[in-house]
Amino acid sequence: MTETNVERTSIRVRVQKLGTFLSSMIMPNIGAFIAWGLITALFIPKGFFPNEKISSMVDPMVFFLLPILIAYTGGKLIYEHRGGVVGAAATMGVIMGTSAEVFVGEDGAKSPMFLGAMIMGPLAAWCMKKLDGLWDGKIRPGFEMLVNNFSAGIFAAVAAVASMFLLTPVMNVIQHAAGVAVGWLVDHNLLMLTSLLIEPAKILFLNNAINHGVLTPLAAQESLEHGKSILYLLEANPGPGFGILLAYMFFGRGSARATAPGAAVIHFLGGIHEIYFPYVLMKPQLIVAAIAGGMSGIAVESIFKVGLVGPAAPGSIIAISAMTARDSYLGMALGVGAATLVSFLVAALILRFSKKEDEDLEAAAEKMQAMKGKKSSVAGAFTTTGKTNKQINKIVFACDAGMGSSAMGASVLRNKIKDAGFGNDVTVVNSAINNLKDEFDLLVSHQDLADRAARPTPSAVHVAVDNFMNSPRYDEIVEMIREQRTGGSAPTDAATTDVTREEVVASGVAGSAADANVARTGSADSVAETAPVSDNRSSKILTEDSIVLGASATGRDDAIDQAGQLLVKSGSVDSSYVTAMHDREASVSTFMGNGLAIPHGTNEAKSAINSSAMSFTRYDQPVDWNGKPVKFVIGIAGADGEHLELLQKVAKIFSNKSSVAQLEEAKTAQEVLDIFGKVN
Repeated sequence: MTETNVERTSIRVRVQKLGTFLSSMIMPNIGAFIAWGLITALFIPKGFFPNEKISSMVDPMVFFLLPILIAYTGGKLIYEHRGGVVGAAATMGVIMGTSAEVFVGEDGAKSPMFLGAMIMGPLAAWCMKKLDGLWDGKIRPGFEMLVNNFSAGIFAAVAAVASMFLLTPVMNVIQHAAGVAVGWLVDHNLLMLTSLLIEPAKILFLNNAINHGVLTPLAAQESLEHGKSILYLLEANPGPGFGILLAYMFFGRGSARATAPGAAVIHFLGGIHEIYFPYVLMKPQLIVAAIAGGMSGIAVESIFKVGLVGPAAPGSIIAISAMTARDSYLGMALGVGAATLVSFLVAALILRFSKKEDEDLEAAAEKMQAMKGKKSSVAGAFTTTGKTNKQINKIVFACDAGMGSSAMGASVLRNKIKDAGFGNDVTVVNSAINNLKDEFDLLVSHQDLADRAARPTPSAVHVAVDNFMNSPRYDEIVEMIREQRTGGSAPTDAATTDVTREEVVASGVAGSAADANVARTGSADSVAETAPVSDNRSSKILTEDSIVLGASATGRDDAIDQAGQLLVKSGSVDSSYVTAMHDREASVSTFMGNGLAIPHGTNEAKSAINSSAMSFTRYDQPVDWNGKPVKFVIGIAGADGEHLELLQKVAKIFSNKSSVAQLEEAKTAQEVLDIFGKVN
């Protein structure tokens, strides 16, 4: 990287940090801004419900409450609570320094001192921190409180007076100049030109410096004078980004096209504009579409004299609608629509006629995070193949009860990881969703349970599968682990056979039950409880009386009833457990893949289990299991860890074609028991 490029990067990073700091002062107080905006919109003389008494809160809130909140927040960022208090007190000087202009100005103009608060709050806190450092450790014991309180009070008083006479004149000049510049753009119908700065700044994460550092304070002043401000909409309009995402939905390729619909929903309704940035970074020409869309939206909004009564944060169409002035709804809708349409048309042309190169959305997301200088909260939405920069050491399989589907899936993936040579580096456990903690690197769940499983594990990479036995996502996870540790792919060996895989799988049986117990108990100290058990113990869980061959069923529900009744007949469960098996199936399918289903009860139904048991049913004609053919149904009731060893055997058998063929050819229940018993 050349010296010039380093300097440019340094400048951009510094501006980003400034924008982040300014945003950190404004964003925590957005609720207060919205409260003020709503009171203004509803109760001032031009509001929906004019009320003189209630509207009397408008001026004190904007002139005193909001600047003081900003100053306190900025001071707290520098020097915790002490800095916040000193910063807020010092800011009263710059607030009251504008009192003449505020209340009795010759032209009636009012100037809430937001910018002054954003400077004085942090500055006073920083000075206080430096002063405290001068006598730190030099105060006699017993005098600490006296010195701390009086030093803060004296300095705050001095800073308040100084800000009144020194900072106020400077801030008045700055705000006046900014107001004149914005007014000139509005008067000459050139406000749309701000998109030339705002839209590229958003992609470079410089928008906070512009939006919260300049636009929000100016918009608040304009809203105070006119009851609304178009400045709130300049950056918040979701139309430009929405149009780009729509274009990808129709004219994109690969993962970009596949992920665009979800990103569009998050962007337009959730207001997270950051989610469309990688799509622009992937094709930088699309910045033209964003600028064109932004300019079109502002042009329409200017024609209709649109304005919001307060900031819309986040920039969601819902938040924008809530803050729109009563006379601006039509213009707001047309402005957002125009921005979306123009952005879509320009982006569509660029995507349609640009070079048909592969679109690497994940690389663009990584580039976005590098530019931002920290982890993005939405970057995970662009990962379609399970790739991640996060080191994968702990994997958890999650299902509703944590005793059937997840145990099977954990066993299959664990064996694949061991087969790849990473069994000592990566642990794979299973858990009920209700027992999940945010301590795993990667989480695997059924696609119907993905949302529930993701909530308690926000730090994990989330992978959804449609079955637990033979999902192709397992190979992607193994490859991801391989790339993280070796930086490349494993060579393909065409001679690999089921026998080879079976030998490797068998070597990991002893550890499988132990890992499953760690997931259940949350402690490795309990591993000894599930050490390999004898076939005699396993035979008590699956008996000849619980095995049916050559069965028939009218459908999935009938097959679940049959599996459940075998468990009831064995005395292992109460009849209510069968109902719980149907409840479990209603929440997520227990289809495992390879013609196997493992119906079992919900987590709440464990009280209906008297002892661990399994049932085995083989059907001559496959049962329709939500559109998937099932020939083997294994019912499970797990009171403790006793059934887990047998589940590991089930996983190994059904991942091996020759073993499945033996089960299909078995003539008696004893032959089935022998097949399970031979898997050591």
